[in-house]
Amino acid sequence: MKKLLSLLLALIIIISAVGCGTSAGTDKAAETHTVVDHDGNEVTLPLEINRIVVCDILPLPSVLSVFFNSADKIVGMSATSMSAAANGLLGELYPEILNAETGFIDGSTVNTEELLKLQPDVVFYNASSKELGQHLRDAGFPAVAISVNKWEYNSIETLNNWISLLSEIFPDADKVEIVKNYSYDVYNMVQERVAEIPEEEREQVLFLFQYSDTNILTSGKLFFGQWWADAIGAKNVAEELSTDNSVAVNMEQIYAWNPTLIFMTNFTTSGPDDLYNNTVGAYDWSAVDAVINQRVYKMPLGMYRSYTPGVDTPITLLWLAKTAYPEYFNDIDIIKETKAYYKEVFGVELTDEQASSIFEPTAEAGSGF
Repeated sequence: MKKLLSLLLALIIIISAVGCGTSAGTDKAAETHTVVDHDGNEVTLPLEINRIVVCDILPLPSVLSVFFNSADKIVGMSATSMSAAANGLLGELYPEILNAETGFIDGSTVNTEELLKLQPDVVFYNASSKELGQHLRDAGFPAVAISVNKWEYNSIETLNNWISLLSEIFPDADKVEIVKNYSYDVYNMVQERVAEIPEEEREQVLFLFQYSDTNILTSGKLFFGQWWADAIGAKNVAEELSTDNSVAVNMEQIYAWNPTLIFMTNFTTSGPDDLYNNTVGAYDWSAVDAVINQRVYKMPLGMYRSYTPGVDTPITLLWLAKTAYPEYFNDIDIIKETKAYYKEVFGVELTDEQASSIFEPTAEAGSGF
């Protein structure tokens, strides 16, 4: 009997050990979890994601790179995202991103055969591209919708919701609280200061989203320019325009608005000198107040074109406020703040030169539009 009990006990120990060994050795890549994306789709994803493709949500490769402090996982993105990476700080900090494939996508059109070759564990796309999302799902790809306008073009809210979803997908890299706390601290500080500006001293701002010899596109009420203007206590001169996203305008409208301040995005290769010297098309800016007083500025290009939401959003807000109202923000050292932000929030150490380059974008960064 004792021998039989000893044998049974030994057998139980062996079975338990085998069971524990099987549990401990489970392939994490085979485990999945379900998330709800920004379009309300339930998407089942592997817990271990090593290969990421980003379609037409253009700032996201830069957000992911800083989120991980590495671009090793990004194997595909659009050529438009690539041009910003190659001509900005992103490609310098994370040169591996320059190896990502771009040939699988043209605009919002995806070649699923080429995408399949990239063997993605997850594919991100713009939530407004519903046909693309359905196309990806029908082809069997784990597709996650990311929205740019669900939060009424509020860049801070959008950034925080992006980080929230990414932290759910990649829980080991969770940065929800630190990004939220820092971004709202900056926003609230700016609001407190600009609230003191008398109405008659508020800048009349025009955002040049795109500018070429055939096109002038700005932001009306329903685009990021409106939020940026409101956030820095300025007036968006094109607020009367209700077209969603960018809207075309002509010089007659600009003369009537007569902006006192102009911000040019990096979605155009043109810069302030092109307005000062009338070097683009047949436009004449010489009678516009912002040009007369040389108050035309190119927006920053850090990890991506800062007009859109992205990891540079809090710093962009500080820069816009300081540029518009230097007397209210004369204590803000934008280079110091930029370095502190990246180190504190993302663990990324920037040199003074790297931080300065964010506010000195090259014309080439606006290519591809």
